[in-house]
Amino acid sequence: MRFRYVYQKVVDLKTNEKTQAEWMLSAAVGILQSEQCSLEQLLEERSRTHSVIQNEMENKASMIKLQELQRYMDYLEDCINRKIGDVKRAEVNVDHKKTVLSGKMLDEKVWMKAKEKAKEKFQQEMLLREQNELDEMATVRFAMRAR
Repeated sequence: MRFRYVYQKVVDLKTNEKTQAEWMLSAAVGILQSEQCSLEQLLEERSRTHSVIQNEMENKASMIKLQELQRYMDYLEDCINRKIGDVKRAEVNVDHKKTVLSGKMLDEKVWMKAKEKAKEKFQQEMLLREQNELDEMATVRFAMRAR
């Protein structure tokens, strides 16, 4: 007789939910990394533009050119501020996905432990049955020899 866990479909469901939570966390981490990379690019662009402004000021560039560069710097600052918000939201999302994953892992662990306990109980019952059958066979043999 083979062990069949009554709640195997629940265990499978909990395993699938954990796997989905892992995928969701992985996707959230990917988005976070993308946002961080984008922020780094914006910061580098701001640094380059700042250097250009310094060079133009030393070369006595026209006021129109300097104003244009300053407007571009302002635009970059706005982009950087928005991107910092995006990064923070992505970090919050990653933290949320980690929390969800922790819960799913705990659920799966609880159900797997229940399955293990049920299997141990089943194995104990099977051993007890086997032992009872062997005892009965020994009793019958002994009774037949006694006659």
